[in-house]
Amino acid sequence: MDKNGSGSTMQAAAALKSHNLGLGAELESTVEIWTSQVKHVLQACAHISNHLDYSKKLYAREDAGIAAEIRGRTGSLPVSALNDYFK
Repeated sequence: MDKNGSGSTMQAAAALKSHNLGLGAELESTVEIWTSQVKHVLQACAHISNHLDYSKKLYAREDAGIAAEIRGRTGSLPVSALNDYFK
């Protein structure tokens, strides 16, 4: 990157544009579209990560409740009671 934060592809685009080559503008457009798409993918990944964190906490509480209920029983747990957890 240069002092302005432009990567090598943007530097190449600027150099091509400075020589009045149409490819420079096209390359610059490609970098801008690519950068926009990468930002959207990163936002989607962050959204998914947040949802997974939420789900992990939610199911940990449910698992703790089930474990407490099972520990509180005397004897074996009937199959009918186990089936309730899968509904």
